[in-house]
Amino acid sequence: MDWLEFGYWGLLLSSFLSATVLPFSSEAVLAGMIYAGGDPWKAVAVATFGNTMGGISSYWIGHLGKVEWMQKYLGVGEEKLDRWLPRVQRYGSFFAILSFAPVVGDVIPLGLGFLRANMWFTCLWMAIGKLLRYAAIMWGTQLVM
Repeated sequence: MDWLEFGYWGLLLSSFLSATVLPFSSEAVLAGMIYAGGDPWKAVAVATFGNTMGGISSYWIGHLGKVEWMQKYLGVGEEKLDRWLPRVQRYGSFFAILSFAPVVGDVIPLGLGFLRANMWFTCLWMAIGKLLRYAAIMWGTQLVM
């Protein structure tokens, strides 16, 4: 399937899917869109939006989990959970900026949702990280054109 024939909608879908646990490369679609003559900043905005929405869907999937599972299946003590959960819930959202990273980036929003990190700050930091990544890809694509 040629994602470029779908234009910005294809870029939106590919960037959404690549932020989930599905293996997909929105970076290639973004570079192809720019190389084919698409507006670079519009493409970055669409890719950032789609990828952030995909990350938010992962956050909510993680949010469906129960913290008690950490005790039951991972053997994490209640004392340790009581000490770390408030910190993660308050400051953990900053780690969402790393959700742009290959491989582990898709797991970060899932974990932040599971640990109930602040959703709004998680979305903000996730969007910033993804914007920076897509902007770097845009500039790199323009350098080689």
